[in-house]
Amino acid sequence: MSKEIQLCTNCVMDTTDSKITFDENGVCDHCNTFYKDIEPFWHTGESGEKALLEYVAKIKKEGEGKDFDCLMGMSGGIDSSYLLYMMTEKFGLRPLVFHVDAGWNSQIAVNNIERLVDGLGLDLYTEVINWEEIKDLQLAFFKSGVPHIDVPQDHAFFATMYKFASKHNIKYILTGGNYSTECVRNPLEWMYYQSDSIQLKDIYKKHGTGKLKDYPVTNILWHKVYLPYFKKIKLIRPLDFIPYHKDEAMQFLVDKFGYQKYPQKHFESRFTRFYEGYWLPEKFGFDTRKVQFSSLILTNQMTRDEALKELEQPAYDPETINQDFEYIATKLGITVSELQQYMDEPNKTYKDYKSQEDIYKIGAKVMRMLGMEKGGKR
Repeated sequence: MSKEIQLCTNCVMDTTDSKITFDENGVCDHCNTFYKDIEPFWHTGESGEKALLEYVAKIKKEGEGKDFDCLMGMSGGIDSSYLLYMMTEKFGLRPLVFHVDAGWNSQIAVNNIERLVDGLGLDLYTEVINWEEIKDLQLAFFKSGVPHIDVPQDHAFFATMYKFASKHNIKYILTGGNYSTECVRNPLEWMYYQSDSIQLKDIYKKHGTGKLKDYPVTNILWHKVYLPYFKKIKLIRPLDFIPYHKDEAMQFLVDKFGYQKYPQKHFESRFTRFYEGYWLPEKFGFDTRKVQFSSLILTNQMTRDEALKELEQPAYDPETINQDFEYIATKLGITVSELQQYMDEPNKTYKDYKSQEDIYKIGAKVMRMLGMEKGGKR
């Protein structure tokens, strides 16, 4: 007999997050964490803009005489696209737009990147990841049975960007990470830390077939300690300092640049669309829309009733899922039946493989003490 699901009375997180807790009013710890640890210290008004202007002044000063003054990651999604517009047009920065092609870009993402970069007259640098290696790594994650099979793509994005900044002595990296749409974090059992190189290597050792010669690998000490404290490279989230309403921002980009909308956050990647829309909810019972919608509920961009109504529908399009399934299998060089076999095999968790979880726990405690804890994907 299946266990009854308990739903938060304030957002739409529920006991599919096995670590969730509720207070006497049925409000979950995700909401209470937001109200206690994020909202009181999150300023998007005059004081927030003042703090951002101070960052901007430093970036501009250190960028004098250089071709660009900062690095800005660009996926083609709404967060990075709006960030790019705001920081160039409204704050006058001269970024090098940095994109990592891990082989899964949707055509919409490619179009959106081109429209923003061309429309703003910026330079785009694209790093293409060795497809044969990332394909083998991706298959290893499928074979591993863990939920977080998006790690090969995410790890490559951040490792490549950090290494580029370090190599070229770029002191400021601007990202689209933000509290407005990401104040609720994905539970660890849903999406384990994408930067855990120990786990990535262990999964590849057990299930991969070759060697990772070109694939970019980072580690937590390198990008959390060495880069910020020794190389003095700062990672900044400008959207946390200014008003950011997702739907309003998206409509603005549509009107100004011909930006094309996605049905869901992170769906600029065809793999992530399959993974978050189908694989996670169908194989593991994890629906990332609950995290995304709960963030929007807490930041007054969506009502709880609207979220519950959306959640009544499947996260994927039933009419195209067979095509998507075949696309993923073909792209990875396997049969549909083999991909189905991976889906049918017993589920595992990050705890079934080597990891740096203890280091992350210590780091999280330190960051909470310093008021630096962030939301969003890990």
